[in-house]
Amino acid sequence: MTRRRVEVVPYNPEWKTVFENEKQLLESIFLPAEVEVHHIGSTSVPGLSAKPIIDIMLAADSLEQVEKATPAIEAAGYVVKGENGIPGRRYFQKHDENGMRKVHLHSFEKSSRQLYRHLVFRDYLRSHPQEASKYSDVKEKAARKYGFDIDSYIAEKSPTVKDIEQKAMQWRPV
Repeated sequence: MTRRRVEVVPYNPEWKTVFENEKQLLESIFLPAEVEVHHIGSTSVPGLSAKPIIDIMLAADSLEQVEKATPAIEAAGYVVKGENGIPGRRYFQKHDENGMRKVHLHSFEKSSRQLYRHLVFRDYLRSHPQEASKYSDVKEKAARKYGFDIDSYIAEKSPTVKDIEQKAMQWRPV
């Protein structure tokens, strides 16, 4: 069991501003190369309760492009985490001045199925507020139940995530 406080809070419109600032920073690192920088995860869905950590998906032409930029990403305050359990990903974390996680940066190649999966999940929740509301309830209850057990929190909400993901894939197939 991983002991980490699980905090789920109501949607905060400032999350969009944090994302936009990080997006500008990341795009400046990769200039002149073209990358896509997407706000994903629960903080990207207006009205959805979330852990107050901004999830960003960076889509590059190749992972080598990300690896070449890694020193500049580190200089921008990110900690390198490698694949961190997901093959084909380059993962980074950024912490605030109190040492709390602020941003998760997931980097994949533009052709990655992971990229599509995350974007369609986000877009489905944005387009289906009732589903977002149900998901929000599940997350809040799981956080109350497993306030210091991130693994159990994830397991508790997993069936709902899989259900939404399946609906999203039917809504917008590959």
